[in-house]
Amino acid sequence: MDNEKIENLLNLALDATPEELEKSLDLDVGYDAQDKTWEVVVKYSGEPELLMEALKELSPALYQQIQITNLSNEYMILVLPEALVEPVANLALIEYMEKPKRLVFAVNNGKRASCINQLQTAGVNGGGNMLDTGRNNLTGRGVLVAVIDSGIDYSHPDFRNADGTTRILVLWDQTIRGGSVPAPEGSGAPTGFLQPPEGFFLGTEFSKEVIDRALEQPTERQRYEICPSRDISGHGTHVTGIAAGNGRASEGRYRGVAFQSDLVVVKLGVQQENALPRTTELMQAVDYCQRKAREFDRPLVINLSFGNNYGSHSGTSLIETYLNDVANYGRTSIVIGSGNEGAMAGHTSGRVLMGKIGNVQLAVSEYEAALNLQIWKSYSDEMAVTIIHPGGQRVGPIQKIQGVQRIRVGNTELLFYYGEPSPYSPYQEIYFDFLPVQDYIDSGIWEIQLVPQRIVQGIYNMWLPAGGVLNAGTGFLLPTEETTLTIPSTASKAVTVGAYDAHFNQTASFSGRGFTRETNQVKPDLAAPGVDINSCAPGGGYTLRTGTSMATPFVSGGAALLMEWGIVNENDPYLYGEKLKAYLIKGARHLPVLREYPNPQIGWGVLCLADSLPT
Repeated sequence: MDNEKIENLLNLALDATPEELEKSLDLDVGYDAQDKTWEVVVKYSGEPELLMEALKELSPALYQQIQITNLSNEYMILVLPEALVEPVANLALIEYMEKPKRLVFAVNNGKRASCINQLQTAGVNGGGNMLDTGRNNLTGRGVLVAVIDSGIDYSHPDFRNADGTTRILVLWDQTIRGGSVPAPEGSGAPTGFLQPPEGFFLGTEFSKEVIDRALEQPTERQRYEICPSRDISGHGTHVTGIAAGNGRASEGRYRGVAFQSDLVVVKLGVQQENALPRTTELMQAVDYCQRKAREFDRPLVINLSFGNNYGSHSGTSLIETYLNDVANYGRTSIVIGSGNEGAMAGHTSGRVLMGKIGNVQLAVSEYEAALNLQIWKSYSDEMAVTIIHPGGQRVGPIQKIQGVQRIRVGNTELLFYYGEPSPYSPYQEIYFDFLPVQDYIDSGIWEIQLVPQRIVQGIYNMWLPAGGVLNAGTGFLLPTEETTLTIPSTASKAVTVGAYDAHFNQTASFSGRGFTRETNQVKPDLAAPGVDINSCAPGGGYTLRTGTSMATPFVSGGAALLMEWGIVNENDPYLYGEKLKAYLIKGARHLPVLREYPNPQIGWGVLCLADSLPT
């Protein structure tokens, strides 16, 4: 199969055998082997009713098997029988189709370093007038902070009011099957069981009333019978505590940034054991948060701390264009972490010249079950690819041939896909999947040779999977730390946040770096504290964590304070989106260790919220 309205990875996946899908790290994402269905994201044109009618006309017999989740701005998530994937892509209303990708995770000292404390000198503990519209009394009041992450310990005191009730207006746990949790008496659930949010098929929605009912129970077992949502990893609880914890468990010592904001929480994931969340769940979560902001009539900040490495890193994938569209909504700001790939040896780049072969060496450690490699280049450059096995066997040069190519070398099967530009990207991808013939792919030093045939620019970038899914010894021997932002932090309309060490006023080596590929847009926009951050942990206490996931909620909470000052307090009704980003950039503080700004490490500087507000 080779359909130019279908992304390269999905074209390859549809051509793969069941055994290849099972062995691959990414090809099987979105595929249900039991039902033989594919989950896909489509960008379409026109009204959704027209597309649904076209789907029905395409196959009346199979239409009832199609699951349709309609999102904002002409995006839709479909679960299709495998036989319908290409016919649906060929519909005139369909502009482009992609498969889901797996996502991976990317207070006191941090608040002080980010110039937040001076904006809260008249806070609730200081006896200030909470209706004051000045700069020194910002708490996030009247702004929704939405955290899309691994869930939350909703019983933690920092997410409860003084009377013990929850600050969470709504909690959508995508991992709990709808209809599996009995509705509490008086909840009004029509079927007697809690269901997914209206318009969605995934998970279970818990209202503030249901969470409050759970919090009234005398034992943990009784509490979780009513609201069984848990944060197993603690990541989401920690992130939410930085952005908006009220510090009740520490008598205010570890209070978060927007500590009076109301919360919308989405636990991202699928209803399968040990499954990682996917971009399709993330898109639904963002759409849900936007719907809730309209329902509650509040300004909205969305905090995202997930990402992956698949794509051109130039802001052109459907997840990135979708986030840009949502960021254009009124009174909305989206804040995304740049990822933790800066020092992971998962990216390299270079330039091929006529008459000179480009050589890239890739170390593969022992017991590596599978890996994949993307090469992105200009379509105007023509180059063949040769792979040299650790044992010396040469494969190639692999020519530009439409469709999937398979070659076995040693105990490794290689799948190649030489892609074409898409309607959403002018760049060309060459994709490789390394699959084991038995249990593991061959270890040692693999060499990728780029053989020039016609060169205009000659620039190439290569990426391996993100998030620590590969063994520690696997990576490029000469990695490039720049352009290590994870997707979707490359979305142009988002506020992209890197991490720095506020204890020593230094950059953090792990933080994903910019700029975006080819477009060279400044990303990250700024950085925030991300090393040894103390925040909420499941069970009611606190713990230290490090990563750009910890830096992002400082900016999300700061965005809530800016929106409170501007929108809620009526000082600037248009303080959201790109304008809010501009305010954050203007106030960003320079680190003495860096001389050029903007720069790939921390963008325009580090968060200093007091300087971001107009005087």
